[in-house]
Amino acid sequence: MEPRAAFRYPNFRLYITARLLAIVSSEMISVAVGWQIYSLTHRPLDLGLVGLAQFAPGILLFLFAGHTADRHPRQAILKFCYIGFALCAAALLGFSLHGIAAAWPIYAVLLFNGVIRAFQGPASQAFLPQLVAVEDFPNAVTWGSSFSQTATILGPIAGGLIYGFASSPVPVYACTLIGYCGAVLLLWAIRPNIASHTKAEQPVGVVLDGIRYIWRSKLILGCISLDLFAVLLGGATALLPVYASEILHTGASGLGLLRAAPGVGAVAVALLLAHYPLRRRAGLSMLYCVFGFGVFTMVFGRSHSLALSLLALMLTGAFDMVSVIVRATLIQLATPDEMRGRVSAVYMLFVGASNQLGQFESGITAQWFGTVPAVVLGGAGTIAIVLAWNWLFPSIRKVDRLAPS
Repeated sequence: MEPRAAFRYPNFRLYITARLLAIVSSEMISVAVGWQIYSLTHRPLDLGLVGLAQFAPGILLFLFAGHTADRHPRQAILKFCYIGFALCAAALLGFSLHGIAAAWPIYAVLLFNGVIRAFQGPASQAFLPQLVAVEDFPNAVTWGSSFSQTATILGPIAGGLIYGFASSPVPVYACTLIGYCGAVLLLWAIRPNIASHTKAEQPVGVVLDGIRYIWRSKLILGCISLDLFAVLLGGATALLPVYASEILHTGASGLGLLRAAPGVGAVAVALLLAHYPLRRRAGLSMLYCVFGFGVFTMVFGRSHSLALSLLALMLTGAFDMVSVIVRATLIQLATPDEMRGRVSAVYMLFVGASNQLGQFESGITAQWFGTVPAVVLGGAGTIAIVLAWNWLFPSIRKVDRLAPS
């Protein structure tokens, strides 16, 4: 397979650039919101509520969002979602310009942001196969993941540096508003040439087809539930403001570096896999890498050195990227196009649970046991999940090739 095969498609180039801008903007907001809320309340639990506010709408809306992605043009859904993200950035900018003394208005915006994310996730996942030919889809997933992780590097660094330099979230939110507007314009320029097989009328019962399909496919169920529980337990992202402020003493700029570190490792692995894709034993590679994710989460939890903390976080990102690429490729290639929205909705709910709900879990455990024990116990829990899933879902370790033969 040609290492840059996906870039032959103009639509793909437009899409990943729009996605890059959107994710950079989202990551900048995450840094600014986390630092702003912790400055207001000084409670780790409130950092966990940031994740819960963004995840809760997805629980209520994921079935409807997936059904919507299968009944309506996915490109149009994404346009509305990116416009919604821009409105959220504008609201946060307005609050900060007028001064804010309580965290609840920020949580209100995050709830609305969570509603938008519930629709954006399935549409985005299901839209990518319409942009490239099936034989180039694994390459598109790898490069898409690489660009996404590049955004997770640029966003936190930019957000942290701008916040630290200005001592205010105002310029951060202004930049994110511009970024989202640019993403909308790029999406408008896409002209998909691979048709989506959506249906105008579908019975209500098909809304549940995504859940039924995943339940019947034990391989896919095992892959996405592995990610759910591993990252739910092992994710330390929500507690990074506490590490930056009270353990590593690095301030807002250091928080940006900590947020970016997993992305550095992830991009390095994604670029490597784009040129040297996994050809054999993809399932075992995923299990080994999730195990490594847990190990280096524990290393980060115990670290009081900025250099060691950055290295540990980079390695967690590197290991996680292998799992991301294997999961995304398996799910999209194994799902018929007319069902991709509903299946992707369930998948994105799992991803949201592992990330946003994981932030809430981290905030709760840190409030109960302390920040360092919460992170270390989470890493140990991830290791235990890998061992259990190796036994419960033997089909995972039997996955060999990802690309079509």
